[in-house]
Amino acid sequence: MRLSYFYDRVTSLAYGGDYNPEQWGPEVHAEDAELMREAGVNLVTLGIFSWAKTEPTPGAYDFTWLDGHMDRLAETGVAVSLATMTASPPPWLTRLHPSTLPVTEDGVRLHPGSRQHWCPSSPVYRRYAVRLTERLATRYGTHPALALWHIGNEYGCHISRHCHCEVSTAAFRTWLRERYGTVAALNDAWSTDFWSQRYGTFEEIHTPRKAPSFRNPSQQLDYWRFASDELLACYLAEKEVLTRITPDVPVTTNFVPVAKTLDLFAWAPHLDVVSYDSYPDPHDPDALHRTAFSYDVMRGLKGGRPWLLLEQAPGAVNWRERNGRKPPGRMRLDSWQAVAHGADSVLFFQWRQSRGGAEKFHSAMVPHGGRETRIFREVSELGAELAAHPALLGSRPERADAALLLDWPSWWALELDAHPSKDVTLLEAALAHHKPLYEASVACDVVPVDGDLTEYRLLLILNLYSVSQETAERIRAYVREGGTLVMSYFSGITDEHDRVHLGGYPAPFRELLGLRVEEFDPRPDGTWAEEIHLEGAEAVSTFPGGGAPAVTRHAYGEGVAWYLGTRPAPKEMRELLDRVRSECGVEPTLPDLPEGVQVRTRVTGAGERLHVRMDARDNSVVVIRG
Repeated sequence: MRLSYFYDRVTSLAYGGDYNPEQWGPEVHAEDAELMREAGVNLVTLGIFSWAKTEPTPGAYDFTWLDGHMDRLAETGVAVSLATMTASPPPWLTRLHPSTLPVTEDGVRLHPGSRQHWCPSSPVYRRYAVRLTERLATRYGTHPALALWHIGNEYGCHISRHCHCEVSTAAFRTWLRERYGTVAALNDAWSTDFWSQRYGTFEEIHTPRKAPSFRNPSQQLDYWRFASDELLACYLAEKEVLTRITPDVPVTTNFVPVAKTLDLFAWAPHLDVVSYDSYPDPHDPDALHRTAFSYDVMRGLKGGRPWLLLEQAPGAVNWRERNGRKPPGRMRLDSWQAVAHGADSVLFFQWRQSRGGAEKFHSAMVPHGGRETRIFREVSELGAELAAHPALLGSRPERADAALLLDWPSWWALELDAHPSKDVTLLEAALAHHKPLYEASVACDVVPVDGDLTEYRLLLILNLYSVSQETAERIRAYVREGGTLVMSYFSGITDEHDRVHLGGYPAPFRELLGLRVEEFDPRPDGTWAEEIHLEGAEAVSTFPGGGAPAVTRHAYGEGVAWYLGTRPAPKEMRELLDRVRSECGVEPTLPDLPEGVQVRTRVTGAGERLHVRMDARDNSVVVIRG
């Protein structure tokens, strides 16, 4: 396994951040080495936005500046996650090849001047990116500082669905041919007899560009799939080079905070280790919970293996309307929360705060004020604290008894237009179902629709709008064989092509749930309601006024299926899930925890259990053995 290469070079929890020495001169580089030792830094990400410096003109490479930094870092005992530099092409590439620039759905070509200004389908962009990657791999593949390859940066952050140029259109047609084989099969899947959309050839099909009214939902859904696949193809083109030249060195890329842009379960098998960027808002009172959910997603992408936190902010960021600082102790709590949920690294953007550019007001480990600042003192204290717990490195998070099912294609389909209510959004639903477990300090894994469900006592399914018959049967089998299911409304409505399952809502789950939904009834205030007819289930609670069922419970096989025909208020949701947990035996790792205290457990290779106890009331953290 290639990760052993990383663990041979980083022997305690990885600590550091993005290092951009090209922004500074030699006198600062000398101070960097001193301050990194003082802060306990043992890993930096190098070169993410260095393409223009490394290849200042086409085919003319200058590695002398990078050689010096790689050598100096190796001498000071700092390992390097070396980026392939392809996240932001140099100005000369777009000057010579303007076709590499992305085009929006209304035909506007985007221009350079920021970052990620490239069309994911462009063969020209990919050719230049692969050429640079090959040069980097050849030059630094055996360098003693190298611990990890970092491809690109935050795929999908800015151009997840932006490109509708002719190159992307042709690539979309090719993707559709591979998926459907014939235009007849596509017409059937896309229901093109509606609104006279039937296609005669693939050449008649475009990306879902701006149109007079609602666009074909199946076309939009497939375009989401295509966009995620095209970005993955860019990543894989570079990974192929790295794996061929440096087969022992692990490869990763950093995902942005959980969003619907990329199908992360489809990407995860192609990463040797999952990496993530986390930026909770200090002004958000629910930020710790939101972050915990995102960390559970990252842990779930590779079946519970440790992952890497590659970016977070030690203080304020720069992109919100109001960029609040992190109060004393909060950066420490945020960092330990990542470790508690399975992170083997705590890295920041960035090491030294930039003097110029768009992110000059984004905080860094070394602020504009230098060593004599609160942030640098806290950074140094945290470095020493993390280094004192080497047993955590490589330890696996303890498997949970509860799981939440997440499916990106269903998410994409759920939030298309022309639906009963625009208020049904998946991320908020996920947080609402996850929070009662979080508040009770109950660990929860996040699993894909094709994941192993058999070991979980409790499964949460929220707004699984689009589902195949095969997936529906796996969920029925889970309950039939003894599992406890909590399913939320607007689930099991359409198939994988966004065609309605006929036979009464939710057709694939009617027998499982013991009910039939006749009509949806979203209310003006944004709440969801529906007309439920019981077919074996019992009503646990009812809608006000008419006594119609709102929450139901149904014994099915050896298990139990609960159905939520509305979103209970937070207090009622907590009470309901506490009852469900009690029935199926899902408990917190440590009992009798005060409100505001969380505990997560990691297990070492020797079987030792390490409990990380986090107290949001005073930002304290304690690691407990046993």
